Amino acid sequence: MFGKRRKRGRHSANRGTAQPEVESGEEFPEDGPYDEALAPDDGLTRLDLGSIRLPVPDGAQLQVEMDPAGAVRAVHLLTPVGQLTVSAFAAPKSDRLWPEVGAELIAQLKGDGFRINRENGDWGEEITARNNEVHLRFVGVDGPRWMLRGVAAAPSEQQSAQAVEALYELMRHTVVARGDQPMPVRTPLPIELPETIARHIAAQQEQG
Repeated sequence: MFGKRRKRGRHSANRGTAQPEVESGEEFPEDGPYDEALAPDDGLTRLDLGSIRLPVPDGAQLQVEMDPAGAVRAVHLLTPVGQLTVSAFAAPKSDRLWPEVGAELIAQLKGDGFRINRENGDWGEEITARNNEVHLRFVGVDGPRWMLRGVAAAPSEQQSAQAVEALYELMRHTVVARGDQPMPVRTPLPIELPETIARHIAAQQEQG
């Protein structure tokens, strides 16, 4: 979808000369998702959402989820194989956030009646959840002072496999712009819509 998939070890250490400042020898993905300081000049067109830059797949439709106060809560990509959602959160400097978040997700999903499995994926442990209506895959990647969470949702097992592969490719080429400002751990990094998209949404709200 975005080019040839590359093999890589899980949680590979960055080997470039310019790296984000980290503590306690923490290792981060070498091949993406990328911190803004290590973003490659690969020629990919990415949708700039402020804190994250997404390489939107061909044929995907953008769905913006707003909270009651009018801020952007999430941006979903609707594809022929399922819905993909990528979100970024503030994380500790010297510890991983995804294991803790993943454990809480499992408890919540079990409470909602989902059947849960844990699987090893491209960046470590992932969570699959399914019921009679939807198949979900949750993927977490810990970066320097941020955590990126991806979700693939599909209506069937066959489509779920394709949606998961699309999610991997999306996350692998995503760039996270955490910024230097202090934030409480788990705070969602703010999403800023491009002006043309923001105007389109505002016009729809006025009509509706």
